[in-house]
Amino acid sequence: MDLGSCENSDDHQFLEKDPTGRFVRSDEILGGGVVKTAYRAFDEVDGVEVAWKQVNVEHVSPKQLERLTTEARLLKSLKDKNIIKIYDFWIDDEKKTLNMITEIFVSGSLSQYCKKHKGVNAKAVKNWARQILRGLHYLHTHEPPIIHGDLRCDNIFVNGNNGEVKIGDLGLAIVMQRPTGLCDLGTPAYMAPDQLCEEEYNELVDVYSFGMCMLEMVTREYPCCECKNPGQIYKKVISGVKPASLDKVNDPQVKQFIEKCLVPASLRLSAIELLKDPFLATENSKDTVSSSMKLPNNLMPKQVISLPLAESH
Repeated sequence: MDLGSCENSDDHQFLEKDPTGRFVRSDEILGGGVVKTAYRAFDEVDGVEVAWKQVNVEHVSPKQLERLTTEARLLKSLKDKNIIKIYDFWIDDEKKTLNMITEIFVSGSLSQYCKKHKGVNAKAVKNWARQILRGLHYLHTHEPPIIHGDLRCDNIFVNGNNGEVKIGDLGLAIVMQRPTGLCDLGTPAYMAPDQLCEEEYNELVDVYSFGMCMLEMVTREYPCCECKNPGQIYKKVISGVKPASLDKVNDPQVKQFIEKCLVPASLRLSAIELLKDPFLATENSKDTVSSSMKLPNNLMPKQVISLPLAESH
C-alpha cells in the first residue's frame, strides 16, 4: 500500500534503494575506512532507521566473492541480543560492492560513548562487560564456532537510552579448517600475542581483546597509545609487555579482572568462565549466568569461522 511520499526534511538526501526496494540509503556517512563505508539508511517497511554498509570488492576474486556470500548468509542467520543483527545483504555487480543492512545504534560505538561520558560508574562498566561476554559466548559456541578476530570498543555499539550494547562489524568472514594467525587481521593493540604470532589460535584471542576493551572502558585510552606506530605496538604485544594504561587502573579488583584476560592462551579463561567471575556478580537475577549456557567444546580444534579486519563504522 503506497501512502504517498514525504520530503526529506534535513540536509541528507536518499540516493539509492536496495534490490527489493525496502531499504533506502542516504548520503549521511556514519563511519568507514579505506574499503568500507557505513551510511544511515531507512527501512520503509518497518519504518525504522538502519545502517547500510558498502564494501569495495573490486579486487576480490570470484572464488573469494563466493566465499564472502556464503559467510554473509551465515552471519545473517545469527540471532542473539548482544550481536548486531544483519537484515539483508547483496552484491552490486555494477558498482563492485558488497552491501549489508544492519541495525543501527545511534549512540555510536562504546569508544565514543566512554569518551563522551567520562563519569561512568563501575556498575555500568560491569553491565557492558557481561553483555559483551554473552555475545562472545554465543559466537564461540555456535556451530561452527565463530571468532570475531577484531573485537574492540570501536566495534561494540551502544543504545544510550537503556545501556544495551552489541558486538558489531561481523562482516567479511573467512571459513577456515584451521584458523591461522595472519598478521594483517585485527587491530594490533587489541590482538593477543597468539593471534599475531602463532600458526593456529582459537576463540580465546577474543577474550584477550575483551580485556583490552575493559582497559579502554576504565581508562578512556586506546591500549598502547604510548606507541608511535603499529610496528612498536606489534613488538610490545609479542614480547608480552602490557599497555602503560594498565598502571592507571587504581581499583585492584578491576585490574585483576583485566589481567585475567591478558594471560597466555593456555591460562586464559573462556567467555562463559569470565561471566561466572565474582567481579561480575550482580544481585539482579536477570544478569546472572544461566546454568544452561554451554562451554565451548575443547576450545575449537575443528572448523571455525574467523572474522578478519573490520573497520569501524
